[in-house]
Amino acid sequence: QALQWSPLSHPESMLLVLCENGFAVQVRAPDPSVYDAEKTYKIKDIPTEYFHFFSIKSRLKREEEIKLREKKKADKEKARQEFIQRELKMGKEMEEIEFPEEEPETDEPLPDIYIPETPSPILCGFYSKPGKFWLSLGGYDSGYLYHCAFSPMQHDKEVDHRQDEPFDFIPMDDTEENPIRRISFCSTGLLLFCGMEDGAVRIYPLHNKDLSVDNMVGYWSSSMHDNDYGHIQGIFPSFDDRFLVTCGADGNIFVYNVLSAEEVQKVMKTKVPSPRRNLDKEKAADDIEDPSAYSIENAKQKMEYDMIVKAAEMKKYFKRQELTHLRHEFQNLLQINKDLPEHMQLDRAQFEMDRRIRAEMDRKTARSIRLVMKELAWEQERHRIGLQKLQNRFRSNVEYDRIVVHALRSSHQISTYRLLAISEHLYKVRKQTQVGKRRTSKYEWKGKEVDQKKDSQKELRAALSQTAAVGEEEAETDKLKKRSHIHTVTSRIVENRMEKLRKIIEKADKAKAKIQQRKKEWNNLYKSKPSDDYEDPIDVQNIKEAQENMGDFKLKTATNYKIPEHMRMNAEKKTNQLASLEVAIHEKKLSMNKWIISLRDLKVAIIEEIQCLVQELKTIQSSLHPSRHLPIPPVPELYPDETPEKRFQYDSEILLKFKQEQEAQARLKKSLASSEAGGSVGGFGGSFLHTPSMKEIAMVIRAASMKTMKATSATAEVTPKPLEIEHAEATEMEVEIAKREEIRNVYLQESLIKRIHELMITFDGELRLLRHQKLKLDIQMKTADLRHITWFEELLLLKNFEKHEDTLQERVNSLISEEEEMQNKLNNYFQQIEDKKSEIAKLQEREKVLYATFQASLGENNPFAGFLTKVLKKKIKRVKKKEVEGKEDEEDESEEESEEESTFESDEEESGSEDEVFDDSVCPKNCDEALFENTLQLREKRLDIEEALVEEKKMLENLKKEYETLAKKVKVVATQLDAADWELEAYQREKQQKLNELHVVVPLKLHQVEYIANGEIPADLSQALVFTNKSLVNLQQRITTLQHEKVEQRELYKQAREQHKQLIRDRKEMMLRIERMEEKCNQLMMMKFGRIVDLEALQTLSVNTNLEELKMKMMEKEQFYATELKKWDVRISELRQQLMMVTKENTNKLLQLNTFCTEKMNMETKLDGLQTNLGAEFQGPRKADIEEKEKLLALVHLQAQEAEVLKEEITLLSRKDGRIFPPPQPLFGPDGELD
Repeated sequence: QALQWSPLSHPESMLLVLCENGFAVQVRAPDPSVYDAEKTYKIKDIPTEYFHFFSIKSRLKREEEIKLREKKKADKEKARQEFIQRELKMGKEMEEIEFPEEEPETDEPLPDIYIPETPSPILCGFYSKPGKFWLSLGGYDSGYLYHCAFSPMQHDKEVDHRQDEPFDFIPMDDTEENPIRRISFCSTGLLLFCGMEDGAVRIYPLHNKDLSVDNMVGYWSSSMHDNDYGHIQGIFPSFDDRFLVTCGADGNIFVYNVLSAEEVQKVMKTKVPSPRRNLDKEKAADDIEDPSAYSIENAKQKMEYDMIVKAAEMKKYFKRQELTHLRHEFQNLLQINKDLPEHMQLDRAQFEMDRRIRAEMDRKTARSIRLVMKELAWEQERHRIGLQKLQNRFRSNVEYDRIVVHALRSSHQISTYRLLAISEHLYKVRKQTQVGKRRTSKYEWKGKEVDQKKDSQKELRAALSQTAAVGEEEAETDKLKKRSHIHTVTSRIVENRMEKLRKIIEKADKAKAKIQQRKKEWNNLYKSKPSDDYEDPIDVQNIKEAQENMGDFKLKTATNYKIPEHMRMNAEKKTNQLASLEVAIHEKKLSMNKWIISLRDLKVAIIEEIQCLVQELKTIQSSLHPSRHLPIPPVPELYPDETPEKRFQYDSEILLKFKQEQEAQARLKKSLASSEAGGSVGGFGGSFLHTPSMKEIAMVIRAASMKTMKATSATAEVTPKPLEIEHAEATEMEVEIAKREEIRNVYLQESLIKRIHELMITFDGELRLLRHQKLKLDIQMKTADLRHITWFEELLLLKNFEKHEDTLQERVNSLISEEEEMQNKLNNYFQQIEDKKSEIAKLQEREKVLYATFQASLGENNPFAGFLTKVLKKKIKRVKKKEVEGKEDEEDESEEESEEESTFESDEEESGSEDEVFDDSVCPKNCDEALFENTLQLREKRLDIEEALVEEKKMLENLKKEYETLAKKVKVVATQLDAADWELEAYQREKQQKLNELHVVVPLKLHQVEYIANGEIPADLSQALVFTNKSLVNLQQRITTLQHEKVEQRELYKQAREQHKQLIRDRKEMMLRIERMEEKCNQLMMMKFGRIVDLEALQTLSVNTNLEELKMKMMEKEQFYATELKKWDVRISELRQQLMMVTKENTNKLLQLNTFCTEKMNMETKLDGLQTNLGAEFQGPRKADIEEKEKLLALVHLQAQEAEVLKEEITLLSRKDGRIFPPPQPLFGPDGELD
């Protein structure tokens, strides 16, 4: 947590290590001469002392509570004794004293002794005496400073089981939740600086250097760091105790002025003077009637104030004189010190007798400044609020000010638009209008084309960069593949086989999916087969759309011009158009302003780069001869109108300069006024005196300030020339080096100048391009402004028509809704009528079925057929089911009303006319009773069907009547709707005529005007029509286009008929071909399989997985053995290479030996011809060479034997299951790659 060295006053140098887990460790400083740090920095066997803090805060709280309770009891007892004494003094006896009732005391339990499970962290600490130290803890034990000491019995207990308690403590105010994190002292030790958890700084003044409760009475506190995250991490005073530096966890470092301890000033006691004597005998003063005269109090205060001011001025004068005298004396002392030899001169810091004097002066100055700041706080806030109001009124809504960017080498310039912030309401309106479809204007279309070009260029660049990146990645992947090719060859066969199996399975799956898809397509095709009267919905929709949107090519000024629905304009749409136009103008200007601002930023960067290049160029020219110097290009500067925002930025220097300019202007005005007065008195001076204006005065002041600045810069630039030292004559090498250096510097000089010119030319080119774009945008903006004016006039006109138009539109809408509602009812009635007709048809069908059943039950040649037929057709009056109370039904009139009775009913009428009377209640003789009963049942069914038919026909008639009535109403509503539409259309034409009367500005060039009379443009252009050439040509071409389209459509119709006939023929041929193909397919299957098989099952046949797994294992084994064989081949080739190298080396050595021997023999023969027998033993080969040759031959034979053994092993390994596999050459090529 912290490290603290012992003070220099201690006899030994110790290091106090404070840990977060409650441990304090004291380590003795090692002797540098004992430990050798060449090999390691670890210090071994260093004596350490441990202190494990044991919490005593709960015990202290308990003791404080006990003392507090004892004090309360003592106070109560003292109050009781005082009460008794008062009562006894009043003459009462002890027994007569009535004590006040006291509340019974309830002894609350004392606080428990609490020891935190996790030790409180030690935040900071410092030494007090050798072996003793103070600690500040956080967590539960905060709120105190603990005085601790290391125990002399360090080895009695283990370190983890130690429980050391402090022997003294000091309670600190307001540190329970805000512990002390850092502690430091001033150089005198009389000021204690504490850094708190909440970022505050406390200063405790101490009477002596020992810490105690009585010594720490009060403190000063100041909070500058963040209260939540700015806990103090470090706090240290300066060397002279004038400043205090704090570092917080919030990342801030603050410096405070620290005041020295001051004595308490004595309170000046004033005496009140006694009144004068004989005051009543004095003469009364006269009344003062002058209203401008001072009152007695005011005069007295004025006189006292004047005296105080005079005394202060005198005091300041004497102090200034004294300071001037002291300053002269001090300068004389400095001059005397400067004249002394260097070893006798005093340092400037030694002239300071007492630094506390300077600190006191600084403190007084700071106090005065703070007092003045407090006095001016209200004025400062008032002016700040006033400035803020002005900015809010005139600057807050300005999004962009006018910024002019000048070219570097030409007079070209470009300026931004002064742009005001646009409201959010307009953006919302534009978003709402963009939801619906609308026609884009020419201006917006051009803007979109420009944006699309820019986007396409950006996409092209991105695509190029992406392709380049992809190319690099592919190159890298190819390299990686080549590197990993050797490692992946071993598993390539297995992967290929797996890939083949996967492809086979995928092929089978695809075949299954293809078959299923084909079945599904056939089903969908059969389902989607259209009927004979089918019409293509796309063609129907196109015909409908063409009929609705054919287009009206009449002029808007025509009386019969009909405004399309989507082109009708009202006030709301026009307002949205205006809002969209304003937003579009704002966005265009905003984007152009951003480009210009970025260009200005580019100019700033170029100027900075040019400054660096010029500085580098000056450095290079300083090492060149003046004759080789090239003129340095001037460094461009920013114009004031390029940074207009700086006009609204100010600081203390600017304010002081402004104040000086104002004072200078005031003095100049005053001098001019005095000179005018003097000239007018002289007689001739007044007529020739010129009074300068305010601009001239400002120019004079600025010129004076610029002169002073130039003078200061000139004085600053003057530097003393270096001493010229005579050098010795340079050598040739130095001259060559100097020439090379000069050539390099000349080249650098030219390249830097060229670079400066390139930067300027590039910037000017960018500015010209952007200026050209802005000129185009200016034209568009002017056009947009003119359009805005026209649209605003249209809006005013539309608002006049809006009320009546809304009324007409509401009427049309209500009629449309009414017509739709009636049409829905008509459709409903029509549906009900159709349902009733179908019900009647069903009932009639049931009646026919009933008669057919009766005829079937009679059979052929039945003698009672006539009687049973009469029974079946007999009319019977039946009681209705609804009249349960006994009311009889009215007579059935269905015979007279019905016109659609069956043939059986007509037969009944004919038979009924014969007036034959028969009894249908008794079955005649010789008649089958079952047949008679069946006839009665059929009669009941017939009567039920007839009653249902009558009811359905009545309901059908009612529905027809209602349908006809509603159809008449629909016709009336449709007539009213047509009238309302015609009235609305007439009103729209009237509105359009009013809109046509507005003047619209259309910028045209002379070559675009084709309305010429007698070779000249007429003065009256009211009959002229503004029309685009492209549209005119399109309309002229549309005539011929329509004619061609008509011919083409006829040809298409003929082709379609021919195609239809051809398709019918093709279908017949295809059916025959399908039959032949099926027959042929069946014959082929019989020939190949002996029976007709399922082709789908044959196509979806997959592989045998067990067999393929066995094949894969076999291939893995083959691959493994092939790898082993390859390794042995590599080893054999390496051994052969080694043998070849050894043989080659031996051959070289033999050739060298032979050469040496030949040379030696030639030399010996030349030396002495007599000694012919000498050197005979050297003529043959040496013994060592022969032995080495034999060893090499033996090595070759041994390697050949090993190769034979390896070949035999390879042949054995290549055999499996009694079969001999071919050699591994087919698997691997000569280059080691898979074949």
